[in-house]
Amino acid sequence: MDERQLRILRELGELGSVTAVAEALLVTPSAISQQLRLLQRAIPVPLTERQGRRLVLTDAGQALAGAAVEVETALARARHTVEEFVGRPDGEVSVAAFHSAGAAFFPPLLRALAGPGKPVPRLADEDVPQEDFPRLTREYDVVLAHRLDHAPPWPDTVATTTLLREPLDVAMPADHPLAAKRRVTPRDVAGEPWITVHEGFPVLATIEAIAAAAGRRLHLAHRINEFSVVAEAVAAGGGIALMPRWTMRPHPALVLRPLSGVRARRHIDALYRPERTARTAVRTVLTELRRAAHSIQGRED
Repeated sequence: MDERQLRILRELGELGSVTAVAEALLVTPSAISQQLRLLQRAIPVPLTERQGRRLVLTDAGQALAGAAVEVETALARARHTVEEFVGRPDGEVSVAAFHSAGAAFFPPLLRALAGPGKPVPRLADEDVPQEDFPRLTREYDVVLAHRLDHAPPWPDTVATTTLLREPLDVAMPADHPLAAKRRVTPRDVAGEPWITVHEGFPVLATIEAIAAAAGRRLHLAHRINEFSVVAEAVAAGGGIALMPRWTMRPHPALVLRPLSGVRARRHIDALYRPERTARTAVRTVLTELRRAAHSIQGRED
């Protein structure tokens, strides 16, 4: 049995005929009769009986029709509860981000959402391989993910809002010989020791592209995912590295140089399941993330 069938039974008890129920519900009498037959199959005792030309409710039918009132009331209450939840501007919104995106986006998001009447952010860091970001949308309302410019798009199971298309520059100590150049090429940097990410993380594909463009293998001296740790290792002379231009705080001992000859850029995207944006609070968080992205890019230009 379903809600529609119970409503038809209730209306039959009140209106007294299939024709009258059909007119009230704006359907044909045959459609009403079909739904009553389907409902009867689920109930082991008769729900209706003939009295002359009229179809009336039996005692069991009247009892079920009475219960239908309670069902409709409960469903209306449930719908109202959902509508309140969806429309609340100050509901909780969970947001996950990989480390450098969290460092760049979480502070302005917290500042923007401070105060009454605004969404309550619940923040978490998630450092996962690129292919695992869409799965996180099961656990979080919004997931900040990254992929390289030329990587395949995210699957159709998630909706995407691109926040930044961020260049990846070569980070080196300020006193490194290559620091005198305005830009560097794959051949310039191919002979240097490199600090790069673990297998499965987006930046590694750009390292491989540098090696291909230079025609030689790179020496991968250290494997470190967290860019703030990478920055300290570069400053200490451990090698050079690819670093994001906008989302990392400048390090006083480092310089960043753009890379020519290789597409070195990543997308920072907000991923979410489409139905999550039915909530006012989630839409507000996405708006503030876009605003923060504009500010992040603008302060570095």
